[in-house]
Amino acid sequence: MKICVIGCGAVGSLFAAHLARAGEAEVWAYDVWKEHTDAIIKNGLRLSGAAEFTARLNATSDARQLPHCDYGIVATKAIHTRSAIAQTAHIFDEKSAVCSVQNGVGNEEIIAEHVKYVIRGTTFPAGHPIAPGHIGYDIKGDTWIGPFEPTKTSMTNVEELAGLITRSGMNTIALKDARGAQWTKLIFNASTNPTGALTLLHHGAAARFAPTAQLFDDLIAEGEAVAKKLGISLHGDARQLVQKGANAPGKHRASMLQDVLAKRQTEVDFMNGAIVQWGEKTGVATPLNKTMWALIKGLEQSWKDPD
Repeated sequence: MKICVIGCGAVGSLFAAHLARAGEAEVWAYDVWKEHTDAIIKNGLRLSGAAEFTARLNATSDARQLPHCDYGIVATKAIHTRSAIAQTAHIFDEKSAVCSVQNGVGNEEIIAEHVKYVIRGTTFPAGHPIAPGHIGYDIKGDTWIGPFEPTKTSMTNVEELAGLITRSGMNTIALKDARGAQWTKLIFNASTNPTGALTLLHHGAAARFAPTAQLFDDLIAEGEAVAKKLGISLHGDARQLVQKGANAPGKHRASMLQDVLAKRQTEVDFMNGAIVQWGEKTGVATPLNKTMWALIKGLEQSWKDPD
């Protein structure tokens, strides 16, 4: 059994390290961050924080070095999905299945353009890079995966991958319909990520400050209205996820805040932008999500056209 983790930033590294330590599969990490893959080859992949260990695994920034893999786990930023799967599609065959554990919605459709079987996934563990080969593990959490409906992926594949990940130490639940879990995470992200990015507040601080806490709630309500119109039964309450994140130790910065501080393009199109688009398709008004999307896009534009 071979598994390739495509995109070994913070979240991808959590999956790669756990799976490699478990030893049930041969694990390959692929990332364009060459200093990171070089450090993994030399010293192993180190996690610190919520778990403390170093795992040995294969790593490369050259897709030509990757072997055929039975499973893929795509953990890139949503904005990089298209290029990442195009670079690695050759390692998957007619029996392989590729799972997205990315933020937002729309990634599975892109992956399905290149591989036959796709698994819809949602994950809550979070982390941040500390140095090449070293990832800070900020928040533990569950992962939910299920067949991406248009590809008619077998539940056997879903359950096998879920079992491998769970036994490695990252609890993963196989679902026949994973849309509810995905949309719950989407709604959570679309409230917390742009708010943190625009205010520079870490998650706990934004949750404790009454004006931003109310903004979380109002953004969540818009997302819930769209999901309801789509007939999607949410898997839990995004407000509880906000509180769980706020109660976690440390000062976790949302991924979008990390992107803004580094002046990198964000995933707002796949978060608030997606809610706005689905709202327009279903006739549900989403003015707050549209405003947050516009503000983040404007912030990105300021880096390109500061004058």
